[in-house]
Amino acid sequence: MLPARTDVRSRRLAGMHGEFKVPGGKLVVVDLELDGDPARIAHFHLSGDFFIEPGEALDDVRRAVEGLPASSTNEQIARAIHQAVGPEVAFVGFSPEAVATAVRRAIGQATGWRDHDWQLIRTEPLPPRVHLALDEVLTRAVGDGRIKPTLRIWNWNSPAVVIGSFQSVRNEVDMEAAQRFDIPVVRRVSGGGAMFMEAGNVVTWSLYAPAELVAGMSFEDSYRYLDAWAVDALRELGVDAWYQGLNDITSAGGKIGGAAQKRLANGGILHHVTMSYDIDADRMTQVLRIGREKLSDKGIASAKKRVDPLKAQTGLEREQIIDHMVDVFRREHGLSDSALRDEDLAAAQQLVADKFATDEWLYRLP
Repeated sequence: MLPARTDVRSRRLAGMHGEFKVPGGKLVVVDLELDGDPARIAHFHLSGDFFIEPGEALDDVRRAVEGLPASSTNEQIARAIHQAVGPEVAFVGFSPEAVATAVRRAIGQATGWRDHDWQLIRTEPLPPRVHLALDEVLTRAVGDGRIKPTLRIWNWNSPAVVIGSFQSVRNEVDMEAAQRFDIPVVRRVSGGGAMFMEAGNVVTWSLYAPAELVAGMSFEDSYRYLDAWAVDALRELGVDAWYQGLNDITSAGGKIGGAAQKRLANGGILHHVTMSYDIDADRMTQVLRIGREKLSDKGIASAKKRVDPLKAQTGLEREQIIDHMVDVFRREHGLSDSALRDEDLAAAQQLVADKFATDEWLYRLP
């Protein structure tokens, strides 16, 4: 159960505790009380396995947070800390923003993974446009509170080129090659780059989460946070994986996969990832227009060399990899088996007809 929220008119709310594990970093722990009407932060204590130099700056952080209104946003809390400590203080393994997230969790306006009852849906093989429509339908359902936060594992019944919401079709895809290979081109609701999908050769999943799970995080931090479990799972399979840039999961051999997000006004967040299990690199480079500008910051000359599929790295079957990833999510965050509701599938199929299968949607950026 979450702590009482700040609109409760109480002279003191004691013993409030919040934690935040920085993706790839350290654990930040805060304990505080709320005092007064309107409530302000009091008796603030910060601890964890992080480093801060000079150590005396910990007192500066405490003084910066104490007295702040309990309604302060993450940005306001982080700014107060930055102003109090100055540029010469080194935060190692954490940041003022991480402290702010832990504070908001303590007060009850940000949540952690275990605050939610996560559901697992493993869909049967479906057409690409139905998958994309399901992402919108299920994200909206979580934001509206009609379904619980969900991890959905995709299965494809055909190949596809999936372009980002803000990409131009002609700049990203050789349509003649796509038609020659009978590969449909579809547009998703999230941003990011074009992806070449082959049924049975990719591992794709979506998270449908409430905004509270990433409250106060930067977009970059939220990507790392939402995919930390997946990186853990890959490492347990012997893949030396890490997060690179905003949204790439990579290894020494090359890119493994990419993530994208879409945040809805109703508070639902879509975070989806596709990883390469195996790939027809020659066909990919014929269908996708991967230009020199896109490769210029990668230090390589060929798009083929950017990708290092999981089949080659692990020697495992695709389903074995997926099963292990589900097991890791279940172990780290909790997960109950569920199923796709008939009404959600019907809504997705209607959305395909109304949106995802239309030229207006695909060619909105020709």
